[in-house]
Amino acid sequence: MENNEDKRFADEETAINAAFAELSESYINSRHRKKVELITKAFNFARQAHKGVRRHSGEPYIMHPLAVALIVSKEMGLGSTSICAALLHDVVEDTDYTVEDIRNLFGDKIADIVNGLTKIAGGVFGAHASEQAENFKKLLLTMSEDIRVILIKIADRLHNMRTLEFMQVNKQYKIAGETLYIYAPIAYRLGLSKIKTELENLSFKYEHPEEFNRISKKIEKTQRDRNILYAEFTQPICEQLDQMGFDYRILSRVKTPYSIWNKMQKKHVAFEDIFDILAVRIIFTPREGKDENNECFNIYIALTKLYNAHPDRLRDWVNKPRTNGYKALHATFMSKRGEWIEVQIRSEKMNEVAEQGIAAHWKYKDMGETSNDDQLENWLHTIKEILDDPQPNALDFLDTIKLNLYATEIFVFTPKGEIKTMPQNCTALDLAYSIHTFLGNHCIGAKVNHRLVPMNHQLQSGDQVEILTSNTSRLDESWLSFVTTAKARSKIQAALRRQQRLLQNEGEEKLNAFLKQEGLSNYMGNVEKLWRFHKLNDRDELLAAIGKGTITLGPEDKDALLGNKKFSFQSFFSFNRDKKKEEKETEKHENVDRKQTINLTEESLNTKYIIADCCHPIPGDDVLGYYDDDKHIVIHKRSCPTANTLKSSHGDRILAAKWETHKQLYFAVPIQIKGIDGMGVLHKITAIIYQQLNANIQKINIESNNGIFEGTFWINVHDVEDVKTICNNLKKIENIKAIARIG
Repeated sequence: MENNEDKRFADEETAINAAFAELSESYINSRHRKKVELITKAFNFARQAHKGVRRHSGEPYIMHPLAVALIVSKEMGLGSTSICAALLHDVVEDTDYTVEDIRNLFGDKIADIVNGLTKIAGGVFGAHASEQAENFKKLLLTMSEDIRVILIKIADRLHNMRTLEFMQVNKQYKIAGETLYIYAPIAYRLGLSKIKTELENLSFKYEHPEEFNRISKKIEKTQRDRNILYAEFTQPICEQLDQMGFDYRILSRVKTPYSIWNKMQKKHVAFEDIFDILAVRIIFTPREGKDENNECFNIYIALTKLYNAHPDRLRDWVNKPRTNGYKALHATFMSKRGEWIEVQIRSEKMNEVAEQGIAAHWKYKDMGETSNDDQLENWLHTIKEILDDPQPNALDFLDTIKLNLYATEIFVFTPKGEIKTMPQNCTALDLAYSIHTFLGNHCIGAKVNHRLVPMNHQLQSGDQVEILTSNTSRLDESWLSFVTTAKARSKIQAALRRQQRLLQNEGEEKLNAFLKQEGLSNYMGNVEKLWRFHKLNDRDELLAAIGKGTITLGPEDKDALLGNKKFSFQSFFSFNRDKKKEEKETEKHENVDRKQTINLTEESLNTKYIIADCCHPIPGDDVLGYYDDDKHIVIHKRSCPTANTLKSSHGDRILAAKWETHKQLYFAVPIQIKGIDGMGVLHKITAIIYQQLNANIQKINIESNNGIFEGTFWINVHDVEDVKTICNNLKKIENIKAIARIG
């Protein structure tokens, strides 16, 4: 037994030393200044600090910081400061060492980064807030001072995702959901496209394992045909580039299972209907004396002589890079087989920036080359503005930060011809706030291409926009329903909170005057009676309603406070009854073992659990459970946008869940059908559903316009297989052109 222990210890020491050797080699082979002694010192310190601690996988804990540091060095291309911070990133959180200890040994920069990476104790949002949102906010606060904080955090998250198999199932859902909701979009925003793609795919693997395996097998099964297509398509290209004297390499890029699944969900199509699984990437070194931007177009022109180009699918990110710094020329060509193939043309430098994002920007900037940092600086400035005006609600905060991380850019012009980069689907009001907060708060509309439009008008690339304002305009809560940018949303919410505070102050004055006039005191009991009497949620809501004038205090309020003993007793009884119920629910909530998977049976769905209205999950869907604020367990689809937000903000409330209904229950599922209108189409649809499939239609909503019909059918089904059967049978009707389940 002792010999086995000694052998295991020796093997682990060998593995640790090998991992550090790989890290050292990666750093030594980089272009950074060589500070091997500092990195060795950080490694030895972290190794000693984590001595005897193991991860869920059973390996020594130090292997995790080593893996994170290797990602930082090899996959992000960062230098010694970042590598040391990566090695030390868990020391303060998991051991007795403090930030000051790190500062004394390794200096201010490394200590500040480690501090930014350390989870916090204490609140920003308040006692009832989400710890996840708190920690993410701290991360952003530090990131706005040093971008390396978020880069190391993304590396940390990437390694955690690579080793997620060792975590409990409910923890897997929490971490995968948080990754997809927050970290993958930020990786994209910072230009880390390769890491972003891996984060998405790993999240998909753990959230939807069956779908992941099914699509992976289909990709593998069709690989041989793609290899033949790739060889046939690229051979003439190689010959052409050789003739032109290019030093180049051509790679095939195959869509990941997540990317394919995502497209299947959005377009409501099958795997076989995805035609852009294969893309070709040409990476070249500019010929001597030639500009790399012009070389992209030279290659494009050469390809148009070989294949027909799609006229509407040329994407010029060479002259107008994406806001994350990505540069390339994307074009789509028709192969000899009659299939469209996307070709991405980029230089070696462009490719490095696409792979390593902001880290590559720094490197080229240090080498004396210009770097496209303005867009990043603008984004960081927006983050700072949001952080300077904190939102009390954790979910609103996360949603605001997430806005635009994935948005496609458009270009619009001011009346003076100045170009502005904005996210696709933005409105005139978004543009107003991007220029100046005052302009946004006083916006009443806009002129787009000299035509008067409302402030919710969606802008298109190339529009010339003049914002119209008025000093008498009043900001409205409805504006939040159509703005799309983080800056606009945060500024509107801040202004609304200021308005609310003014209304509350005015309401408090009116309330005090009323109580004084009636000879009553303003102690909390009286105020509580009033907001309960008006069926409001709290004191602030009462004061705002009084200030706004929606509640006018009068005799009924006096009766509620003085004369109506029945009311007072009922309120007291109701309050105590609700309190006892809440205590009972809390006790039940705390007694549930969150490590266990809950079984969704016929009995439990009728008595214990609630089916979410936002996504309408049914047996066969990948689902999870969530404890809401009322201590109910709500069942969501794992892919539900609401569930993704909850996983990112209240991950400790997530439960693993599985169906055990065995076709016992019926669930109403909305199915959307579109097609060509004609005599008897509706009869054919209902005949198939009723007669062939013996399913019951609960509700129908159908419209026809210019020969095209669109309808939503709420059909009672047992599970996902029933839905597939219904859809497959309905597709056989000639007039039906599209059919998909909603939610």
